[in-house]
Amino acid sequence: MNKMDLANRSQIKEWVSYFQQNNCLSYGVNAHNKENIKQQLGKVHLLQFLNFLQARVRELKRTEQHSSYTTTILLVGIPNVGKSALANSLHKIGRISAAEKGKLKNATVSPQPGETKDISSLKIGSHPNIYVLDTPGVLPPEILDADVCCKLALTGAIGNCLAGEKELSRYLLTILNLSDEYKKWAKLADPKNGIPVADHKAECSGNFEMDMKRKRQYPTDHTQDFIVNSVRKTLFETISSFDGNLDDERELARLVDAEISALQKVFQVPENVGVDAHDKVACKLLNLYRTGRLGHYTLDCIP
Repeated sequence: MNKMDLANRSQIKEWVSYFQQNNCLSYGVNAHNKENIKQQLGKVHLLQFLNFLQARVRELKRTEQHSSYTTTILLVGIPNVGKSALANSLHKIGRISAAEKGKLKNATVSPQPGETKDISSLKIGSHPNIYVLDTPGVLPPEILDADVCCKLALTGAIGNCLAGEKELSRYLLTILNLSDEYKKWAKLADPKNGIPVADHKAECSGNFEMDMKRKRQYPTDHTQDFIVNSVRKTLFETISSFDGNLDDERELARLVDAEISALQKVFQVPENVGVDAHDKVACKLLNLYRTGRLGHYTLDCIP
């Protein structure tokens, strides 16, 4: 299960337990972040997975009369779940573990679905030699369930155009409104942010010049920390002050409308003629979600 850094941590454990109960082996990894691969937690998870693959290959070879052949493992999955990133990480760790020299190969990695168009081979183990085949993503020919389609689009498995960025952003805000994730941003709504008054004033004065400089340089860069915090603060305050019934679809839609209107100001999206402000807000909001800046979510519950 790749991209574990974006998922709800408690639900990762529930899914691992679910797979174990159904006699399926599972590993939670994050193969995308190069820094995470170097860190102890990420490295241990990927190294454990690689050790399992190598042990399984050796076990299979013991049952064969000819054990000198090279083993090839096929990597299969839906688009944009990180198959290429996983192949690259296993290739790197496998080469380092075997103390092999030479230039590392790299499968192309992209945040857009459908980037991998050919099958490529990367070596991930020696003695025995093991190669992994990175493959293009696969999906059913038709996806008739609108909810499934939206979930796939949210994770980037299918293009935004198939579901529409506006609808996706509304779907995302609905998930956020019905979760407890926004409650983690409560401190952002407090001017003191939980800091004693004296310390808060000193911190504000010390960071004021730096913040103003950043805002002048990147006034519309929605990935800057001060804008991300403003987005979280705005969403928390909008949800917390809402007095409607979230079990009522019309009331929930009214809250989503209020959030989009409030976010338009945070993202500094003007109401220009010929420019759809909602489209711009949707694009920025989806980007923050997909990069983990709006919290950790697991879209599917245990069956």
